[in-house]
Amino acid sequence: MAKPRENFKDDLKWNVKDLFKTEKDYEQTFSDLEIKLEEFKKYENRILESSDTLYELLEFDNEFNKKLEQVFVYAHIQNDQDTTNTKFQTMYGKAYLLYEKYNEKTAFIVPEILKKDYSLIDSYIKENTKLKPYERVLKDIFKFKEHTLSENEEKLLSSLASVFSTPDDVFGYLINSDLKFGDITNELGEKEELNERSYRKFIESKDPKVRKEAFLTLLNTYGSFKNTLAVTLSKEVAKNNRIASIRKYKSALNAALDRNDIPEEIYSNLIKTVRKNVQPLSEFWKLKKEVLGLDELHLYDANAPLVKEVKHNYTEKEAHDLLMEALGVLGDDYLANLDRAFKEKWIDFAPNDGKRTGAYCTACYNVHPYVLLSFDGSLDNVSTLAHELGHAMHYYYAINNQTYQDYSYSIFVAEVASQVNQILLSKYLINKTNDINEKKYLLDDLIRDFKATIYRQTMFAEFEKIIHEKEQAGEILTHEVMSNIFYDLNVAYFGDNIIVDDVVKYEWARIPHFYYNFYVYQYATAYAAAIKIATDILNKKENAVHNYIEFLKLGCTKTPIESLNVAGVFMDKEETLNEAFAYFNDLVLELKSLYDKK
Repeated sequence: MAKPRENFKDDLKWNVKDLFKTEKDYEQTFSDLEIKLEEFKKYENRILESSDTLYELLEFDNEFNKKLEQVFVYAHIQNDQDTTNTKFQTMYGKAYLLYEKYNEKTAFIVPEILKKDYSLIDSYIKENTKLKPYERVLKDIFKFKEHTLSENEEKLLSSLASVFSTPDDVFGYLINSDLKFGDITNELGEKEELNERSYRKFIESKDPKVRKEAFLTLLNTYGSFKNTLAVTLSKEVAKNNRIASIRKYKSALNAALDRNDIPEEIYSNLIKTVRKNVQPLSEFWKLKKEVLGLDELHLYDANAPLVKEVKHNYTEKEAHDLLMEALGVLGDDYLANLDRAFKEKWIDFAPNDGKRTGAYCTACYNVHPYVLLSFDGSLDNVSTLAHELGHAMHYYYAINNQTYQDYSYSIFVAEVASQVNQILLSKYLINKTNDINEKKYLLDDLIRDFKATIYRQTMFAEFEKIIHEKEQAGEILTHEVMSNIFYDLNVAYFGDNIIVDDVVKYEWARIPHFYYNFYVYQYATAYAAAIKIATDILNKKENAVHNYIEFLKLGCTKTPIESLNVAGVFMDKEETLNEAFAYFNDLVLELKSLYDKK
């Protein structure tokens, strides 16, 4: 049955009027920005003629960006709330084009500033105290001086942005639009379409035949496109390597990490430490095989739940109340701000047709964060809500404690607050329930989260590292090369007590994150950091809550590593990852103890 957006109460929809009271206001601001965009020209070749001119440019750019962000967020969240609405499609398209025009019009700024030494900038800051709030921004520009090209070269690279996205675009259209997987037989013996959206339901089925058919059908379908997908991924890798070389980096990995001030040792230590700690996962596979009563445990059984799903049907109000209870350990101030997200309608709950799938949080400095999800009342959905509200609170605290240029936190720490919320919710539910089956379900869910986030994402990170190194060394990345690497990594990370099926060698072909240029490792590091923070809070470690809130306020005023240090997390030390594996081992032992009880 169709569920058009207008059929849902306004209480379930976010309040876009906080951004612009009317569409006319939006259109006026958009028009004003188009005109102001041309004013950047007057600063060309004169940015550093005086401290006043530099300040004037930075202020103008700052105010322009605040309004541009407001316009962009307004357009994109309305488009996402109903992707079938052509008016919002057009609005979003125009906002995106305006953002691209801004990048082109301002491409001269950084190269022009870098024509001089930082000593001049330093003297300007001392001379003109109004420049002090921009000191971090200016220092960051010079931090990357050796990797910044000339003005014309930067403009050229900027103009090729849409060309560089071709591998990702081709992959996206093939996977989301053109690739068909056919039908498989569901638990009721009926034929049902298999696609990336329905795959999770099938791979978590209680029926092993359904799991196996879904697994084999999906991956063999990707395998039938192995040559095409090998070309798209190899070209993405080649692009990353070439741009890194052009910018004078030793590798694409070095370039990706340098942007976020992350030492390469963080990446290599993650891989090394996870590889050394596969035994607790092997113990979990052994337990899982026994509980499921299987003669053999295959990769397609990895996500099969050990117990029947705990059925809860939460209303939005009940979800609010549960989160207020579960996150109460974070203090009154945190709860008051969390409550605002519900009362002031920062959240779009409505599961209407045409709504973008999945969930996310975005933010506007001039307003507040916004959270999108399609709420179905399930416990899984409440956990997703907790996750996205973690992002929202991170944005909220940064917005209210930093200037615009300093509020946006690094992607390296982006998943920390969201995972802290999910861990605290799960731990609260585990401790609250007296139902053994519910405890088993919740522990199994936490264990599977750890497996998916630490083990699996680190395996992906190692795959990315290997294929970039091979391409940089001149090796051709055929489907056979990538498939062999991926299969061997599955054996190394998951092999003991589980059968690594040959067809998994094609799974690299379905991972969209391989087009995100060394992004996935941050899921693992963030989860390890979140475990440390949540554990310290639950154990009532002195100042743990205070330090965590201070971390949320930082924005990008410190490097990501330094920011986590404020929260009591030291990602450059192996102990942090070892503590995460100790936590995981405890989960496995606790689950095993529940099955050992008679």
